[in-house]
Amino acid sequence: MTIYIDLVFFLNLFFDFVLLLTVNNALKRNVSLKRIFLGSVIGSTTLLFLFLPISSFLLFIIKILLGFLMCIASFGVKDRKYLFQNVSYLYMTSTVLGGFLYFLNLTFSESHYGLIFTYDTISVNYLFLVIFSPIMLYIYVKQRREVNQYAKYYPVTIYFLNGKKITLNSFLDTGNTLTDPITKKKIIVVNKSKIPDPKTYYYVPFQTVKSHGLMKCMKIKAVEIKGMTSTNYLVGIGEKDFLEDGIDCLLNSYCLEDLL
Repeated sequence: MTIYIDLVFFLNLFFDFVLLLTVNNALKRNVSLKRIFLGSVIGSTTLLFLFLPISSFLLFIIKILLGFLMCIASFGVKDRKYLFQNVSYLYMTSTVLGGFLYFLNLTFSESHYGLIFTYDTISVNYLFLVIFSPIMLYIYVKQRREVNQYAKYYPVTIYFLNGKKITLNSFLDTGNTLTDPITKKKIIVVNKSKIPDPKTYYYVPFQTVKSHGLMKCMKIKAVEIKGMTSTNYLVGIGEKDFLEDGIDCLLNSYCLEDLL
């Protein structure tokens, strides 16, 4: 089997560029494409060490050091935490993408020589690398953001004045700062269909960036979140479903300091 070094070099360059671009977008580093390309060139020099009589362990150390140099060239060094975040995310995304490509190669390749897989003498690894690596990394970053969003989900128990209580899945809405101007109580918003008896309520004026008006609110005994209870809240009645994924309650941003 013939392997063209120049082709491998450019594919490796492309691979490193996509990885660094993923780090840049995921961590919001906002650096120029020129700096990312420079980091990619540094990473591609790994191929040069493959032709030197060095041990596998030393080659591993060199690759680690090159990872640091790639991140320094691309994103600079602000402090130790900043640098290690960049390097760790680089190797994390590299591992995810490498495992994905390895799986595709094993699934669709006809034969392999070491870690180079072929199908009808064409390297499937090359084809998958160019086509699927940007797509895979995009999906990976998007899924991580969605998982991080779940960190704002909490079970909440609301105790009503009539003795009833309900437990709902809630979302901590940092944009919800609704407050009753008279009682100074904070407002959490609950879907109307989940409130046991929404007959007794009063109106509280509200104003957001996009709108203003009056919201139906109910007095309650208490709200319990993560074992912490507070009586400093009102329930705003949401007239329609405002969140998907089983969420029926929008917590107030003040829950961070009052309850959490």
